[in-house]
Amino acid sequence: MQQALELALESAAHGEVPVGSILVKDGKTIAQSGNAPISLSDPTAHAEINTIRMGASYLGNYRLVGTTLYSTLEPCVMCAGAIMHARIERLVFGAYDEKSGACGSVVDLFESGQLNYHTSVLGGVMSSECAAVLKSFFKLRR
Repeated sequence: MQQALELALESAAHGEVPVGSILVKDGKTIAQSGNAPISLSDPTAHAEINTIRMGASYLGNYRLVGTTLYSTLEPCVMCAGAIMHARIERLVFGAYDEKSGACGSVVDLFESGQLNYHTSVLGGVMSSECAAVLKSFFKLRR
């Protein structure tokens, strides 16, 4: 999570909302990214989506079986859907997102029995550190 937090800080330095994520397989980081929707003019360029795309390219497969995605912020609905479709085995996130979190804060896509794939989720890892970066960023913006 510390590595993802460093990516979040890099995103903030570029004027992006400070979110970072890394994808790990067999104990090795295979992809990593920070948020980039503003710089890429792409509303889908969230840290998690960018990381998933890089991981898929690295593995040469759209299925990321046996991987763990670490994110500094609870994923939104778009990112949660991508995590499930990629068949990521485990999601670990830092701060909860009370406004758009899709892992229990607003909705919980991962607990829906109607969906055919269920990623294991662990939230709140280094939550105070991850939340502090976000609070600091938005405090400067106001």
